[in-house]
Amino acid sequence: MRHLQFLISLRRVLIVVLSVLIADQVIKLWVKTHMAIGERFPLLGDFMEIYFVENEGMAFGLKYGGDWGKLTLSLFRIIAVFAIAWYLRKLIREKAHKGFITATALIFAGAIGNIIDSAFFGMVFSESSRFTDTVAEWTGFGNGYAVQQPLGGFLFGKVVDMFHFTIRWPEWTPWLGGSEVFSPIFNLADSAISVGVGMVIFRQRTFFGKNDDKEQTSDIGQESLKSVRAATPVTSSEEENKNPKEKSA
Repeated sequence: MRHLQFLISLRRVLIVVLSVLIADQVIKLWVKTHMAIGERFPLLGDFMEIYFVENEGMAFGLKYGGDWGKLTLSLFRIIAVFAIAWYLRKLIREKAHKGFITATALIFAGAIGNIIDSAFFGMVFSESSRFTDTVAEWTGFGNGYAVQQPLGGFLFGKVVDMFHFTIRWPEWTPWLGGSEVFSPIFNLADSAISVGVGMVIFRQRTFFGKNDDKEQTSDIGQESLKSVRAATPVTSSEEENKNPKEKSA
């Protein structure tokens, strides 16, 4: 029975992870092979657009430390992915809250999604052009734009970002008037990580406090019941029930 529950939870994790990874990579591959860097088009009216940019590997288009910084970041991500995978297995075995397992799976999937870009895109795609009709093409393994980098381009690919909120603060807003509410450009993997972290932050009492609250409530209830019983005088009928032999004698 315990093994069956483990398999059911594992299947749920795999569904979440594979769904995020497949959707993330399909979107990235389409953008990479159909758009030039800087090209954009509206997605949800004036609220969101598709805006193709590439970054060196950090979330939301941030950069860190040039080539060696990128390599360090990629290696750190790989180590983090293995650590999260171990932690997910531990959560499943210990029957942790389903919501917490799902949140951790989202973070895990998002991390893998961006690692795929860094690990392989520079080895299999030509360089994306900027503001031209020429788009990146599949070059075959080992012939991509980053092959001149150390490790033959492995872990030196650029992460594809495309989602951009276009809403702005009203002009009358002090200090922020006219600026974008959220300016970073991101991808589905970034979103999965953000949603997972948000679930952990805003539902931590549900994820971590439920069992403790139940145990504490149960202990309090038992102590209260003992106190009530101790303070309640024994009635004659109870006394008779306790000592039937004495009464017959």
